[in-house]
Amino acid sequence: MQLNTIAGRTYNDLSQYPVFPWILRDYVSETLDLTDPAVFRDLSKPIGVANERHARDVKEKYESFEDPTGTVDKFHYGTHYSNAAGVMHYLIRTEPFTTLHIQLQSGRFDCSDRQFHSVPAAWQARMENPVDVKELIPEFFYFPEFLENQNGFDLGCLQLSNEKVGDVVLPRWARSREDFIYQHRKALESEYVSAHLHEWIDLIFGYKQRGPAAVEALNVFYYCTYEGAVDLDAIADETQRKALEGIISNFGQTPCQLLKEPHPARLSAESAARRLARLDTRSPNVFENLDQLKSFFVEGISDGVALVQAVVPKNQAHSFITQGSPDVLVTVSANGLLGTHNWLPYDKNISNYFSFTKDPTVSNAKTQRFLQGPFAPGADLCSRTLAVSPDGKLLFSGGHWDNSLRVTSLAKGKVVGHITRHIDIVTCLSLDLCGIYLISGSRDTTCMVWQVLQQGGFSSGLAPKPVQVLYGHDAEVTCVAISTELDMAVSGSKDGTIIIHTIRRGLFIRSLRPPGETSPPAVLSHLAVGPEGQVVAQTTVGQRACLKDRFGLHLYSVNGKHLSSVPLDEEVTAMCLTEEFVVLGTMQCGLEIRDLQSLRAVVPPVPMRVPIHSVSVTKEKSHILVGLEDGKLIVVGAGQPTEVSKDPTGWVVVGLGVVVA
Repeated sequence: MQLNTIAGRTYNDLSQYPVFPWILRDYVSETLDLTDPAVFRDLSKPIGVANERHARDVKEKYESFEDPTGTVDKFHYGTHYSNAAGVMHYLIRTEPFTTLHIQLQSGRFDCSDRQFHSVPAAWQARMENPVDVKELIPEFFYFPEFLENQNGFDLGCLQLSNEKVGDVVLPRWARSREDFIYQHRKALESEYVSAHLHEWIDLIFGYKQRGPAAVEALNVFYYCTYEGAVDLDAIADETQRKALEGIISNFGQTPCQLLKEPHPARLSAESAARRLARLDTRSPNVFENLDQLKSFFVEGISDGVALVQAVVPKNQAHSFITQGSPDVLVTVSANGLLGTHNWLPYDKNISNYFSFTKDPTVSNAKTQRFLQGPFAPGADLCSRTLAVSPDGKLLFSGGHWDNSLRVTSLAKGKVVGHITRHIDIVTCLSLDLCGIYLISGSRDTTCMVWQVLQQGGFSSGLAPKPVQVLYGHDAEVTCVAISTELDMAVSGSKDGTIIIHTIRRGLFIRSLRPPGETSPPAVLSHLAVGPEGQVVAQTTVGQRACLKDRFGLHLYSVNGKHLSSVPLDEEVTAMCLTEEFVVLGTMQCGLEIRDLQSLRAVVPPVPMRVPIHSVSVTKEKSHILVGLEDGKLIVVGAGQPTEVSKDPTGWVVVGLGVVVA
């Protein structure tokens, strides 16, 4: 996408739409093996000669072509890999491209056999027809909806089979449209494509786009498609100029040439791993080593009082001088006790280990800092009513008796903001990843979106008025989530519904109701928004004797399609997401890690022996921080413990072992 953007490709111009490569050639196997090079297309050759049998014909055509007027240069292909008609061809089922396609075809749909009706058939056409040289568009890697005929357009029937054209036929290895997109993107990020993508970049954006290298690579297109090939201002004849403009607009345009020399190959995963090992600067990613999970204890955060929040804020500022200095690890106990501890995920001096230094004010009655109460009856302090700013400066809290939303300075433990806009208790809070907007939910059935104020590059408080007030629930709002990048504010309620609004304009997008019985409705207990807008919701049905039927986990796409639901055996008390996993903590003392695509457990639950009250993932994904009911902090990492070292503070510092006072 970066190369497309730099080369002038844009979603706003169909004749200069972003271009992506065909990367696979196996669309008939039952399973897709991304470790097998045979399933991939040869990225060093243009799509027109992906079938080697076409190469001789294409070369002969180039050599035998001669324009008597001398205007038209020799070319290998009379069509182009990216043009407006090609974009409409792929996106025919999605408006406004459907209407544009009909306009292009003089008020009707094109012949059914020429439409994009099957992914395997589209690849087969590239193999059999040297004239069809269309590459792909970005939607093949992120947008499953374009493969579905959601609007029920009458696209006709195929001539040979008389089969009605509806949804796009998928490869056998894809279980669903979402699975096709997921596996297709995995293929794009695979080791084989990483090793060969630079060859395709050379053809489209690089040194093989023009000149002798392009001739040798069989990669020359009609002269009008190249930037600067025609000087339209120099053409005096209006008719001739308009004809040329039409050709350029409809025929297709080659991207700007970005590189005049070969693009370097990407490092292999093995080489990158070796280089990182030599640098010796990070702990292993816990999610890449799930078979080596180890948990180890940090005693004495708040003895006997539940630890309801333990998080390392993700955007903490470090000056050049203090680079490599510890981050702040923020803890909040159920009695409001605040802790700002030192956390270093990787300490070079202690091979393969992190270091943790406890905040001394936590243990000293004279210096302890508390979140100011009192809290409303039934609104106990928990991870849902707390949010820490990404720079680690502020703590936002709800659940206060006066319906207020409060902002506390973590350094001083003092309230620096006190806003009362809700007319009932604030029950839940969530902050976006960038720390720009905060969303609050309340017993008054509304949600409010607040702007986080910045001063000198640091979070300083909340704007006194909400950016949006969001309505739609019939009962208390129990959980909220927010994604500024995707303009999504998501809320869940005791009425059993999830409502999605936009942040910037406060527009209602859709309402979702997780599957299950409606009486009594399943209460939304936890919500989270994934990096691609996936909505993960955890529901609880009251008044059931059996735990098994009470709890469920549900997954929706960014566009509200229900993708998966799984029953849970244990009551979830905390939830967080990463790019590929859902991390759950339960009242029955289990730490669960599930796949974000399917919600299936990827490892057996990690036993904690005590009920869990909070879970979070550190910014490097090196550790999972777990807050327990007895006040202990458990750190889960990956690897083998081999040594223990003494910290000057008197704490024992370990990696994958035990920390004790």
